[in-house]
Amino acid sequence: MIYTVTFNPALDYVVRVDHFKLGEVNRTAEENIFYGGKGINVSAVLANLGYESRALGFVAGFTGEEIERGAKRLGFESDFIHVEKGMSRINVKLKSGQESEINGMGPEITQGDVDKLFEKLEYLKEGDVIVLSGSIPSSIDRGIYERILAKLQGRGILAVVDAEKELLLNVLKYHPFLIKPNNHELGDMFGTVLESREEISEYAGRLQKMGAANVLVSMAGDGSLLVTEDGQVCRMGAARGKVKNSVGAGDSMVAGFLAGYLEKGDYSHALRLGTAAGGATAFSDGLGTRERIMELYEALGEA
Repeated sequence: MIYTVTFNPALDYVVRVDHFKLGEVNRTAEENIFYGGKGINVSAVLANLGYESRALGFVAGFTGEEIERGAKRLGFESDFIHVEKGMSRINVKLKSGQESEINGMGPEITQGDVDKLFEKLEYLKEGDVIVLSGSIPSSIDRGIYERILAKLQGRGILAVVDAEKELLLNVLKYHPFLIKPNNHELGDMFGTVLESREEISEYAGRLQKMGAANVLVSMAGDGSLLVTEDGQVCRMGAARGKVKNSVGAGDSMVAGFLAGYLEKGDYSHALRLGTAAGGATAFSDGLGTRERIMELYEALGEA
């Protein structure tokens, strides 16, 4: 079983307003509600590709109940912990020439709630996969990723981590199966700007030497790069299409990579499917469908 963890899921209310005017009444030209959260995105794309997963995390209030209903509609299981205080976030994303966002706070998560999450982790067994992605709410200790991987260490569970800077660097000692920074995040970890594929490959290799088994680097229009646990450096050109949406593209890449690896155990296939999945979401209003992902998979070439 694949488990995804989303600490602070949300309902994303995305609206388009023609010629938004501050301080006046504006009417929407288009509006959509999406179920937000990096782990939720991973689970949804895995479902599109035919893989079961179970979403863990924290929800609260009527918005939390809707997130649970949304998980069912998106085709995956959820086993969220219900938090007593507050409600799951509503994030407002306004598109009108420029894009603006107002992100909600989310519920107050107590130590007791965190303890319940760790109880659920007891059920993970050898061969399972856990995906930790996204930011940590202010009510949770920022060492939570480390605590989770420390608990799972030595149990034959594949860990995937998609997070920024310290959150990612601090878990390398637990030898995660896969980490996925983008090229800007990778440079930021080492206090530099990476301008060539050779530099990106070099610094991805440094993360591997620090403990990661496989390092997947997304590079937007320049494609993607993978440094594998067996010493390969695989490159893949970017999928081609018109970008409509950047939200969830990285999560889709993680889902596609996992699906590809679990299907064949082949890193080149996993990289290709991950790149296609990321592109399919970038070229869609929502998350990429299986049909769009496989269409891009066939069209992709190596970098």
